[in-house]
Amino acid sequence: MILEVFVRRIVRRILVIIFIGASLLSVQAQNTSSSTSASAGQSVSTVSIVQQAPERAETIMKALSAAYPDILGPAQYIKGDWAIAVRGVLYFYAGGRLLPAELLSQAEQYAPQPFYTYPAEMPVWKTPSAEESERMKIATRRRTSQPLKRSSRFWDAVYRASSKEEAYERLKTLRFLGRNVMVHYSILEELSLVEEQILAAAKKDTQVQKWINSIDTLSAWNWRTIAQSETRSYHAYATALDILPKHSGNLETYWLWTAEDNPEWWTVPYEKRLHPPDAVVKAFERYGFIWGGKWSFYDTMHFEYRPELLLLSGIQTAQFH
Repeated sequence: MILEVFVRRIVRRILVIIFIGASLLSVQAQNTSSSTSASAGQSVSTVSIVQQAPERAETIMKALSAAYPDILGPAQYIKGDWAIAVRGVLYFYAGGRLLPAELLSQAEQYAPQPFYTYPAEMPVWKTPSAEESERMKIATRRRTSQPLKRSSRFWDAVYRASSKEEAYERLKTLRFLGRNVMVHYSILEELSLVEEQILAAAKKDTQVQKWINSIDTLSAWNWRTIAQSETRSYHAYATALDILPKHSGNLETYWLWTAEDNPEWWTVPYEKRLHPPDAVVKAFERYGFIWGGKWSFYDTMHFEYRPELLLLSGIQTAQFH
């Protein structure tokens, strides 16, 4: 078992080095092309530089391969699109939808998967302008009137959980911060290391220990869709974790709960939201988890295993170091 973990980490690091190396070579190529054009008296347009950059599809598929090396094969360019094998079955980028060949003809029925830039730090809080508030009003209404529907086939295959019954078979009980929680077997090691780092931080930081003592509920597996959507939640795979305290102190936790009493929920500043200590967030991020408190549609109790987003965002973690 120890040897398997060691080999998995070595493979992951090799793939990450290849991923980063390819990105650096692309940048060098862009710089060389730019300087050559300039020395020849030609103007270098933004469009030409963008065209020389790696396709978003290639970047995302290679990041996925590096993030899950024991499950996914290498990214391949096949029939005009990037693809990746999940347990022997090819899934195509398909405009970010990650679809098997049999669903490509129905691609327009599905929304793209969320591959976005995850911020290393919380953005500085600014009171939303009238224009920003209008955009958030529209986005909130759209979530209700046009619920997102993403294909779950890719992640079903990754976690071998295409039904509630299959998902349940993949669960293992983990003792985490003094409480039992059922999670997907593939993230047992990562969560154990997160706990180790949080407990180490608690010895030096009383706020971290206070946060640990305040925990009331800790839950992961829940076979369901994301609220106000037709998209399967990562809780369905037990790769997301919600941590709630005994008392909120009248602080806001989840945008949808806030919206019940405050239609302009996005105007709630950080100091009125229930944030865990920064050391806790960093511990989760170090081992491949993102925190929902950094989302515009905030969910401050939520941590989700998405190492590919951290890799795409250039955030160094223990896995990719």
